[in-house]
Amino acid sequence: MGTQVREADGSMRSSMMEPKWFFVVLVTAAIAISYFDRQTLPVAISAIQQSIPLSNQQFSWLQSSFLIAYAMLYVIGGRLLDVLGTRRGFVLIMLWWSIACALHGLATGFGFLLTARFLLGMGEGGAFPAATRVVAEWIPLHQRSTAMGIINAGTAIGSVLAPPLIGIVLLTSGWRMVFFAAGAVGIAWVLWWWLTYKSSATVSIASLDARMVAQQLSFGDIVGMRRVQVLVFAKFMSDSAWYFYLFWLPKYLYDIRGFDVKHVSYYAWIPYAASGVGSFLGGWLSSRLLSQGRSLDFSRKFVLGLSALFMPVVMLVPHVPVGWALVLFSIAFFCQQSWSGLIMTLPADMFPLSAVGSVSGMVGFGGAIGGAIFGVVAGFLLGHGFGYGTLFIIVGTFHIIGFLAILLLGGRVQPLKTSELLNRES
Repeated sequence: MGTQVREADGSMRSSMMEPKWFFVVLVTAAIAISYFDRQTLPVAISAIQQSIPLSNQQFSWLQSSFLIAYAMLYVIGGRLLDVLGTRRGFVLIMLWWSIACALHGLATGFGFLLTARFLLGMGEGGAFPAATRVVAEWIPLHQRSTAMGIINAGTAIGSVLAPPLIGIVLLTSGWRMVFFAAGAVGIAWVLWWWLTYKSSATVSIASLDARMVAQQLSFGDIVGMRRVQVLVFAKFMSDSAWYFYLFWLPKYLYDIRGFDVKHVSYYAWIPYAASGVGSFLGGWLSSRLLSQGRSLDFSRKFVLGLSALFMPVVMLVPHVPVGWALVLFSIAFFCQQSWSGLIMTLPADMFPLSAVGSVSGMVGFGGAIGGAIFGVVAGFLLGHGFGYGTLFIIVGTFHIIGFLAILLLGGRVQPLKTSELLNRES
């Protein structure tokens, strides 16, 4: 166990590691909580349906309500963080989504669940913009993809813990307690964050110069940049697939593979564990290439392309036994989170700190909107005679399309120069 050291500004931190890596761990815990919270409904859906009957279309609307709010607040949350700063902004965001998660436990019908899900999405929309700001504040360029890979692995930690822990609570205390307990954990994290986090005062002269210019950029300037538009489109495509996997995998295992709550608790965590490994290794490999003298552009795009290359394996899922299906899901989850960590590193690579929250918010907005739209499409197709096999064929192409957009339309991955910012490059 580490001791706590009081900083000059009154904050507390662990004495066992450098501050920058302690804060990376702190944010990783927040991302883990966020993914645990968003998995509560999909994992508990079988138990919830015994109290509140839900059709496939209603289930898809519950996920889309989360993602629509998530998308809107990704943008607003990113801008909010640029205004309030990382420390205060994250407190507000985390308190909101923790309370919203707990509200699910009071639901008596579809309408209440829909409202609670929307409020949860509103709160969680600021999580990754905050994470990207922490990386931009504390982590040097050659270590950023590793740091974001660690943070993005928090998605796997939360998702791995969700099936077994939620299963235990379901079997012992009922589905409502799942949401109350998850909300309480989030509020505890807020206290940890408030007592420990502080912003970095170390900014290079070049960064200061870019930050001064970036303060003149309006939201419209940022939206008008082509490289921002390409990142938003790539995230739109990849997260359409990711949120389909995230929200529909437990239901697929229930409905098609005949799993019950115990089976989901035993096995559904495996692909999420693979996603955590992929997140870390993708970030590590990109940092490794950078440290060996490869350009930033090559180091990011090579790993993004390698990750996208293996995503079509999900097309084979309906044609193999359940054990092999879990293997294929694990490969897809591994590559998806390798991709995701790098995509969310790019705003910190390319933009000055005062614009990082806004840019990462726009990128996340694209992903969440993609997930929301395709979630409704998935519910519609399943409700009109199409099977999961059709959906797996469709989502298996999405990362390839996103990568081709980055490769052909996104330009070089490199920090924006002062002259580019002044010219409002598009």
